[in-house]
Amino acid sequence: MAFLRAGLLMLSAVTAMPLATGCAPLAAQSATEALPAPAVRQIDGASPKTILFVGNSYFYYNDSLHNHVQRMVVASGALGDAEPSYKSATIGGAALRDHAVAHLVDHAKLRVDEPFDLVILQGISSAALTEESRKRFNEAATRHAATIRAAGAKPVFYMTPAYAPAHRRYSPDMTAQTARLYIDTANRLDGMVIPVGLAFEEALRRRPDIVLHKPFDSSHPSMIGTYLAAATVFATLYGQSPVGNPYDYFGAVSAEDALFLQQVAQDTVSSFFGRTANDPD
Repeated sequence: MAFLRAGLLMLSAVTAMPLATGCAPLAAQSATEALPAPAVRQIDGASPKTILFVGNSYFYYNDSLHNHVQRMVVASGALGDAEPSYKSATIGGAALRDHAVAHLVDHAKLRVDEPFDLVILQGISSAALTEESRKRFNEAATRHAATIRAAGAKPVFYMTPAYAPAHRRYSPDMTAQTARLYIDTANRLDGMVIPVGLAFEEALRRRPDIVLHKPFDSSHPSMIGTYLAAATVFATLYGQSPVGNPYDYFGAVSAEDALFLQQVAQDTVSSFFGRTANDPD
C-alpha cells in the first residue's frame, strides 16, 4: 500500500490535560458533529523530496505556500543533505476540475529532474457549501487521483480553511463541512489529508484576536495564515514537529507568532492523525 491506514477513530473533544508548552489542548473540532478519522495517517516510505502543489490563490498568496514549506524542510534537516524540489501550479479562483493534472504530473514538462513523489490538491474554498459543488469536487478528485497514481505519485488533499466571520458566506459550520468533504474524499481514494482548516480553527480558538485572513476579503490567508498552513503541511508530510523550526520568513514572522503557530500545527496534526508524538515511528 502507498500509505499506512488508521483505525476507525472519531475526532471529538480531547480530554483536558496540561501540555509542556503551556498551550491548551485541542477542543472539539466542531460543536455540531464529530468528524470521521483519516484512513491514511502517514506516508509510507522515504520522506518526500519532490512535491507538486496544485491549487489556486490560497496557495500563491504571500510568496507561495510551497516556498515556505520548502524552507521549513531545509531548516529542519528532514532530508539531510538532499535538496527538496517543489513546484506550484496555480490558477486564480480555480476549482479542482480546472487543472490539467495529466500535463502537470509529467515532471519533465515542468523542468523537474525527478518524478514527483506527491501531488497536493487544493479545491476552491466553497467546495463544501452546496451539493453540486461537493459532487464536482469528488468527480475531479477521483479523476486526478487516478492520473497522479498512474504517474507514480501519491495524491494528497489540502483541507482549506473556513472564511473569516466578515465574509458574506461565512458560517460557523464551514470548517466542519469542509473537513468532512476532504476526509471523506481522501478516505475513498486512499489519499492523505493535510488538516489546515482545523489548524486555523484551533489557532483562532486559542487566540481569537489573531488575524489569519486578509482583512480586505476575509478569505485569503494573511502572511501568518500562510505560515500556519506551511507548518501544518510540514508536520503532516514529514512526521516531525515544526516546534522550534528556525524559519521565520527572513524575520517577517515574529518569534512569538512563529512558536505559537508551530505549536498549533503540531497539536492539530497529532490530534487529527491520532499520533501520540508527531513521529512516523
